[in-house]
Amino acid sequence: MTDFYNKLSQISEASYNPDVKAWRFRVKIHRVYPLYSSVTNRVMPFYSYVLADEDGCKMEMTVYGDYESFRGFENREGEWVEIFRVGVERSCVGFNATNSRFRLTASRLTQVRMIDPLNNRLFMDFKNIHAISHMSHKERNYSIDTIGVVFNTEARFDDPARPRMIFYIRDNIDSQIKCVATGKQAYAFRDGLENVEGGQVIVALKMWKVCKSWNLFEAPDLWLQTEGGLSDFRFNPRLTEVEDFRQSLLNSDPYVQKYGIEGFT
Repeated sequence: MTDFYNKLSQISEASYNPDVKAWRFRVKIHRVYPLYSSVTNRVMPFYSYVLADEDGCKMEMTVYGDYESFRGFENREGEWVEIFRVGVERSCVGFNATNSRFRLTASRLTQVRMIDPLNNRLFMDFKNIHAISHMSHKERNYSIDTIGVVFNTEARFDDPARPRMIFYIRDNIDSQIKCVATGKQAYAFRDGLENVEGGQVIVALKMWKVCKSWNLFEAPDLWLQTEGGLSDFRFNPRLTEVEDFRQSLLNSDPYVQKYGIEGFT
């Protein structure tokens, strides 16, 4: 077998050829989420993977069948894999997990196997809270990562069919944004927050959707919301960006200076 690998970042309009079905990549599984049937509203045995190569370039891959070679990999987030005999096609218009113009498509011939880790990067590309309001319409078609300190929460579980956990996060320059966790993630956020004791809590949001609604007489509303099984969150994760954010809060936030902030767990 050859040691040659393609790079996700190398796929462009110039290099793309729909007749080529044997691309080979060495990537980290950044996120895995199930696909739902719009007819039966049930989870199908199909998954979408968000992959990142060693340069940090991200791309989505869809597995449209219950292929034996992929069984068990839906539980392998954070692992490095080699994927070969995989196809490439243009991504569809609409909300996407990444801002790549292309996506990978696995078939029954596609092979995937675990490989040794290349590095410890998580490939989270944090967007500052104050920059979210300036995102273009096109940018809002893709999921984002962000980080902030939780300062207010509101649980809404009266309707079992539509549970919501509403919370607000802010950065170290007093910009803030509303966040809405829905479905199973609403319960997960509530339970996770209850298990964190003392001080203010830093939360890292992973692949959340930016939502915007227009009001005729007021400024438009802007908030972040979970997108099915795609979105995730972490309380006080062990990331360099989180520690830097924590230190900036300690230096600039009067409340945190007085009461402290929850450390790593």
